[in-house]
Amino acid sequence: MPRTRIKICGISRTDHALAAAEAGADAIGFMFYRESPRWIDPDDARAIMDTLPPLVATVGVFVNPSIEKFCDCEEACPTNYVQLHGQEDEAMVRRCGPWLIRAVRYDADTIAADLARWDAIDEVDAILADGSVGGEGVTLDWHGLAAAAKGISTPIILAGGLTPENVAEAIRVVRPYGVDVSSGVERSRGQKDPDLIRAFCRAVREADRAIEDSAGD
Repeated sequence: MPRTRIKICGISRTDHALAAAEAGADAIGFMFYRESPRWIDPDDARAIMDTLPPLVATVGVFVNPSIEKFCDCEEACPTNYVQLHGQEDEAMVRRCGPWLIRAVRYDADTIAADLARWDAIDEVDAILADGSVGGEGVTLDWHGLAAAAKGISTPIILAGGLTPENVAEAIRVVRPYGVDVSSGVERSRGQKDPDLIRAFCRAVREADRAIEDSAGD
């Protein structure tokens, strides 16, 4: 049983980034969508990125950017991965990849087709399934996602309404490659809580151990 990767998204402060790294997060996300309450200027994100310890990845999150805006952000803050969270088409995804995470909004009627669509694109390194357009704390149908993901070779990252209290059950049902949390580790909208970050990471690790123990029985 491989361990579940953890991404803490919507980071806008250095102390929160370091709290995530110290808690065992594999990646942190910077929101480069100006309409988000978690928006961060790319120059400020670069300053945070430079404080991170080795082997903690960074993800730049975009929503329907122009290619010019995307390139400007990447030049100012060259993150390890790019996450496209809007209605970007295949041509845009190919231009922005590789090392790209493609987000899709869960809909029972379309999720299977959405997963297959992006599974076929070589530049997509992971598909993130969310319960909303992102950052709204909306939980999706975990059983429905698990069924739709059968036969998909691209790693699946689960997002949407995850918290320290429910992430273990989500992992048990979906068995995702990774989990992504933003609002679920905030004390108020857009403001991360280091204690909740630690609790979330701890819950993920405990879920992995429980699954491993059950597999050995």
